[in-house]
Amino acid sequence: MRIGIGIPNTVPGVTGPLILDWARRAEERGFAFVSTIGRVGYPSYDSLTALAAVAGATTRLGLMTNAVLGPTYPDAVLAKITMTVAQLSGGRLTLGLGVGARESDYLPAERDFASRGAAFDRQLEFLHRAWRGEPVATGDFPGEQRPVAPPGEDVPVLIGGHGKRAVRRTARWGAGWTGAGGGPRRAEPTIKEIRQAWQDAGREGEPRLLGLAYFSADDSRADDSDRYLRSYYAYAGDHANTIAEGAVRTPSAIRGILRDFESVGCNELTFTPTLADVSEVDRLADLVL
Repeated sequence: MRIGIGIPNTVPGVTGPLILDWARRAEERGFAFVSTIGRVGYPSYDSLTALAAVAGATTRLGLMTNAVLGPTYPDAVLAKITMTVAQLSGGRLTLGLGVGARESDYLPAERDFASRGAAFDRQLEFLHRAWRGEPVATGDFPGEQRPVAPPGEDVPVLIGGHGKRAVRRTARWGAGWTGAGGGPRRAEPTIKEIRQAWQDAGREGEPRLLGLAYFSADDSRADDSDRYLRSYYAYAGDHANTIAEGAVRTPSAIRGILRDFESVGCNELTFTPTLADVSEVDRLADLVL
């Protein structure tokens, strides 16, 4: 099981220097990667920009978005940004991508919410062509096309979502899948479907299967952790209560959720923070590494 820790890019009170200190500490303590979550319509630090800065502050730490809402970006813009981060980091970027369930993330991006699934399918094909350096953008002269970024290796993609489309996209385009929340029992049926679809598609090796657990390891601040999650997921109504109550906030619960995700077939897990306190990196490392 590869274990990562999120950076608190959406947690109230976080600063830019804290994010960089957090990432350096995560690398020192031996986490395999850092991850982000993110929404367009919520006050937070942009995932890909934050990871570009983290790349410069670390040397070997994996970088992961979990997950960027792909269709909120124009295809060529997302291709250029992701290839830039991938090359500046020496190939450390894994791109978690999904479509999301909130129209409030599409309105400020001036993108169409209803057609996001079809747009995502087109985008996945575009990204892989662009990452290979194929001509995809109109150039300076009529009929001329050029790459949007220097060519490089494909950026590993983890597809988010629990539906049939997510399974299909993972088998075709993904290095694997991310549950991006909901807990191990919600992830289990999709994991089984993905393993079967992966085999049916003739894909080699094992898919990367990522679970996510919200955590706080400072038991004196459980109320702060709970308040943040209820705010972040307020759009979800009663489901916000489920998410907030599912966060792990004691040593036994933190260790237990690791075992639970492993038991349903996940081979990677990211612990996503709910407090903007860099000491949380050390507290979590002491419990799970």
